[in-house]
Amino acid sequence: MKFSEQLVTELKPVWEANHNHPFVKELAAGKLATNKFKFYMVQDYVYLIDYAKLFALGALKANDLTVEGKFAELLSETLNTEMGLHRSYAKEFGIRPQELATANPTPTTLSYTNYMLSVGQSGGLDKVLVALLPCMWSYNQIGKQLVDTPAATHPLYSKWVAMYADDNYTELTNWTIGLLDQVTEGQSKGQLAELTKIFLNTTRYEYLFWDMAYYHRDWPIVE
Repeated sequence: MKFSEQLVTELKPVWEANHNHPFVKELAAGKLATNKFKFYMVQDYVYLIDYAKLFALGALKANDLTVEGKFAELLSETLNTEMGLHRSYAKEFGIRPQELATANPTPTTLSYTNYMLSVGQSGGLDKVLVALLPCMWSYNQIGKQLVDTPAATHPLYSKWVAMYADDNYTELTNWTIGLLDQVTEGQSKGQLAELTKIFLNTTRYEYLFWDMAYYHRDWPIVE
């Protein structure tokens, strides 16, 4: 069994809980409150600023030019395409560009991105991959999961579904999964156990991110 298959099999309860969070379920039904999605959109934009740095770390730790170039593509895709789509998409919800540019991370966003960057800088390419994959992989799966739901034709949410179910996004996701399987081939049980723990943690953070948006969990004390 490939390591990627082992991960989703071993961590199935956590993985499926992430996919079945009330935020995702209500989004699928086209019934998610707009204010919850707006809060999510702002925090996701803040999150992507640091998430993109993981692709830069991937390029830095790449073992050949092809892999380095692909991470550069992922970095460009995130900064220039995904974030650009976020900015134009946010306007449909009445979110001004200045609001995105000046938004502060919630405790969940800050903790999640700091964890990923700490892990990514502490080890090799394998750690970068298990840190970033739960976000990319789960979004691709959720996007495909929502293609045949009311969300796919919703006047506001359909673009989000299309973005993450897109063939190009799927191709990049599959490439990243394949690279993880490649770099972990032949690793010891101890090494794989450490990587599994990181993957579990970032999958849990994905759940917390949905939770944060659904329940509007921000700092309890503000200026």
